[in-house]
Amino acid sequence: MTQSHFIKPVVAAFDFDGTITTKDTFIPYLKKAFGKRAVYLALFSLVGEAIKVGVGISNRDSFKEKIVAKLFVGQSLDKLQAIGKEHAKEIERWFRPAAIEKINWHKQQGHRLIMVSASLDLYLEPMVKRLGFDDLLCTRLSANNNVLSGRLLGANCRGIGKTVQLELLVGPLADIELYAYGDSAGDKEMLEAATHPFFKPFIEN
Repeated sequence: MTQSHFIKPVVAAFDFDGTITTKDTFIPYLKKAFGKRAVYLALFSLVGEAIKVGVGISNRDSFKEKIVAKLFVGQSLDKLQAIGKEHAKEIERWFRPAAIEKINWHKQQGHRLIMVSASLDLYLEPMVKRLGFDDLLCTRLSANNNVLSGRLLGANCRGIGKTVQLELLVGPLADIELYAYGDSAGDKEMLEAATHPFFKPFIEN
C-alpha cells in the first residue's frame, strides 16, 4: 500500500507598482483625484517627513499615512472609486508584457493568483478583475457613511505587512508552494518567504 503524499497548494503573489507596471501608480492617481497643485502642496508640506524617511528616522508607512490624512479626509468614497476605475484603464498602458505573460501562465496552471501591493484599493479593485486575479491584498482606506476618514484601514501593505496579510488569507506560508514577484525593498519579506522568489524578473535589460 503506497503512502499518499500531501500536495501543497500553489499560490502566485505579485507586487504591482514596478513589477507588473513600468512606473509608480500612486502619485499619478493623487494628481488625477485632487489636482497637481493640491498634491504638490501636500508633498511640499511633508518635506521634513520625507527627509526623516531618507535618513532612516521615519519610514514610508508613516509618510503615506500623512499624505492620506492631508488629501483624503472628508472626501467621497464613491467619487474616488469612480476616479480609480478611470485610473485603472490608464494604468493598462504601463503594463510590462512579460509580467502579463507570466500572470496568464499561472492562470493556465490553475494557480491561485494574489496581488499584494502597497497601492490603494480604489484603483486596484478594478485592476485585479481586469487581470483575473483571485484575491487582492493592498492598502485600504477607512470610511464612514461613504466619507473617507483620512486614515488607513489597518496597516500599509508593505514589507512584513505583505507576509502577514498573505498568511491571514492562505494560512502558514510553509504549507504552500509560493511563487513571489517583486521589485523593491518593500517586497523583501515576501520574497524571502517564497518557494520560488523572483526579484525584478520582468525588467528588460
